[in-house]
Amino acid sequence: MEKKLQASSLSFLLFLLLLPTTFTGIVAINELYGIYNGTAKLFVFGDSYVDTGNSPKPGAGSWKQPYGSTFPQKPVGRFSNGRVLTDYISMFLRIRSPTPFKWRRYVNKTRLRYGMNFAYGGTGVFNTLVNLPNMTTQIDFFQKLIQENAYTKQDLDSSIALVSVAGNDYTNFLVKNRSLEKLPAFTASLVNQISLNLKRIQSLGVKKIAVTGLEPLGCLPQISVASAYQNCIEPLNLISNTHNQMLLQAVQNLTHEISDGTVFMMLDLNGAFMTAINNLRNHTGRIQHLKFAFCCVRAGMYLC
Repeated sequence: MEKKLQASSLSFLLFLLLLPTTFTGIVAINELYGIYNGTAKLFVFGDSYVDTGNSPKPGAGSWKQPYGSTFPQKPVGRFSNGRVLTDYISMFLRIRSPTPFKWRRYVNKTRLRYGMNFAYGGTGVFNTLVNLPNMTTQIDFFQKLIQENAYTKQDLDSSIALVSVAGNDYTNFLVKNRSLEKLPAFTASLVNQISLNLKRIQSLGVKKIAVTGLEPLGCLPQISVASAYQNCIEPLNLISNTHNQMLLQAVQNLTHEISDGTVFMMLDLNGAFMTAINNLRNHTGRIQHLKFAFCCVRAGMYLC
């Protein structure tokens, strides 16, 4: 049962596709955290799946059309034509999407009560192909705000951390390594660092922490183009599966190791992607219709 809870499928992509199972994962998060009254604060760390405007303009593609064409009708720094994962979780917590860290000095201070978004598209656990703050640096930003008393202990007691990382780390690895011989050691190192990062966030006072699993890399448009979008590239999906198994074990270990009431959860993006793909494939026999949706979400790799 514990494993099933921690691997609860976060179906935000299904939300976009209006499938019946849309709300399952996010509602499960609300039930687990017990937060319904709009008083929660959301602190976000990671990449393009959750970045709502930190990536620099005009360099990042997220500040150009067609991003933002559905929401909020213009580009504002999200790597999507509409909302991203941060926005959907905020909606279910009944709060406004937290202010991007870059804009914290330019917004009304009342906006900070919803938390803050430290994510930058294209970044990862380690340094990646973009020269932007990786996860360690993002947590440094968070720690500095706490030291400056921007958030109190009471604020942190009612807060949630959302962590979305790793896809760009694998892109960086695959670009720089022609052989996969070092991949198992890299995955182990990557998952270990994620675990250390989660523990650090917890040590700063956040008691509810959700980390995303890795999406099916072989189904991303810049990869599946090799099959004219007819099929996912399964060897790359195996990388995702191995990563997710190791990450789930790390999350379970943290749950057993830290017994002060902290809740750790893994959000199953892989399951969300594959459910969407399989549902459409059952009707069309191909995955081409998902090209643009996935392209927007993964645009943090600047390859769409």
